[in-house]
Amino acid sequence: MALHFLLESSSDATVGDLVSLTGAEAKHAAVVRRLRVGESVTVGDGAGVWLTGAAEEVSPSRVDVRISARAEEPAPNPRMILVQALAKGDRDELAVQAACELGVDEIVPWQASRSVSRWEGPKAVKGRARWATIVREAAKQAHRAWVPEVSPPASTADLAARASSQRVLLLDPSATTRLSELEPDGRDIVLVVGPEGGISDDELAKLSDAGAERVLLGDTVLRTSTAGPAAIAVLSVALGRW
Repeated sequence: MALHFLLESSSDATVGDLVSLTGAEAKHAAVVRRLRVGESVTVGDGAGVWLTGAAEEVSPSRVDVRISARAEEPAPNPRMILVQALAKGDRDELAVQAACELGVDEIVPWQASRSVSRWEGPKAVKGRARWATIVREAAKQAHRAWVPEVSPPASTADLAARASSQRVLLLDPSATTRLSELEPDGRDIVLVVGPEGGISDDELAKLSDAGAERVLLGDTVLRTSTAGPAAIAVLSVALGRW
């Protein structure tokens, strides 16, 4: 499989054009991946454009690729959205990375009432940027045509508002309906994963009152770092992606 790289912005390049990787991406290609002149590569813009070509010039500061083919992949529909509660250590980051590799289309940080980690002020900006970097690298590793968006941190009220137009599913070990039993209805699916202590009763009540559905993932209780990715795998089969 050809090495895959990402451009910094959308691309209208077509067959015969030259596209350039610069900055950290060029250094990664030249120094880390040891790309050589003449080697075939694929290049994406993270918004559906998929370019195939060969490296014409390679240096740590600039990599030029001559395009031999262009394809455009439509945005997934319906979309899978992961609402990941902030968690201590790197557990939320592990969830974000795996979810991206498995095909999630948007990631929403959630400051749940039981979240030990707190994103406030500048820390929220830094945290979102950190997640966006993780997502970009995971999408590149997985050769995804679309790089998921990392949305601003959401409150419980924000999640309740989504239930008016999207199908919000609360992963709840006490639920009686299994996630594997649900039939897609065409709406975007929002998976809500709680922190280490789970989603509080108050949050469950508020979200359920707004139209969210409680679902059971399985007979065991998963960590917050694995629950979301596991649910995405189940939904990928239901949606016909796998």
